[in-house]
Amino acid sequence: MNVRPLTRDDAETVAAIVRADEEALRGRVSRIGVPDVYDWWSRGALARDSWLFEDAGVAAAAAWLSPWGEKATFAGIVAQGWKGRGLGSEIASRAEERAAELGLRRMHTWILPEDQAAVALFRGRGYQEVRRFYEMAVELEAEPVVPQLPEPLVLDTLREEDARGFHAATVESFQDHWDWQGTPFDEWWEMRRGQDRDANGPLWFLVRDGDEIAAVVRNEADRNGGGYVGLLGVRRAWRGRGLGKALLYRTFAEFWRRGTARVTLDVDAESPTGATKLYESVGMSVENVMAVYER
Repeated sequence: MNVRPLTRDDAETVAAIVRADEEALRGRVSRIGVPDVYDWWSRGALARDSWLFEDAGVAAAAAWLSPWGEKATFAGIVAQGWKGRGLGSEIASRAEERAAELGLRRMHTWILPEDQAAVALFRGRGYQEVRRFYEMAVELEAEPVVPQLPEPLVLDTLREEDARGFHAATVESFQDHWDWQGTPFDEWWEMRRGQDRDANGPLWFLVRDGDEIAAVVRNEADRNGGGYVGLLGVRRAWRGRGLGKALLYRTFAEFWRRGTARVTLDVDAESPTGATKLYESVGMSVENVMAVYER
């Protein structure tokens, strides 16, 4: 068995392993693709903190780790046909050793609740389930109508000079979110700069209240088989006024214009702001569940 760091050229290989695993466990087609894998890797250093296990050039398992505040977030996947041979334990051991080297005191990993072998593995290593997240989806059937906001509120696209305000609104909006770790502006902008639009038009939207940015949404194209809402946040002082719903409908309208009817997002199942109810109110429903395990 050869073990080497992952590279971006391995993204399709990893996506294929993940798709096969989800389909085996859930009995339905998975839409995971290369853009999803790139996003999972966006915060880590692949050359240092990832592993691809190969046997005669065939990928048997993959894993990667990213520091996030004081904790290490890691994910691992063992290919169908290679399960039950100790690769899951090897992945966990390597991730824990690397986290210790980095001085990180907590470990988080994501598990499909249906994967009883993974659940048993991590419970046996002292991990406990601490949270669940829903993947919610909608299949648009008609062009969405974007609600009008009362003056002086204005629904707009991001301008470069808005970047700091957009980031600040994100940080404030998510301060109530479970285990939230804010990223300093310069690091965040280096990672996200240029993602607010693509060749087809704008992807990020915001609500202005005069000189203030009251609410934001960051979207991505070509994720999980359609459009993806990467982040939706409303600052505390502007909650309860329909801003989140207006941003969602603006998002849906943009993806509809592009010919994309499927839109997904991920949400904390215990969101203190009632986000799940908001998403249900615009026609989204739970499609998948992921569990977070912590040690």
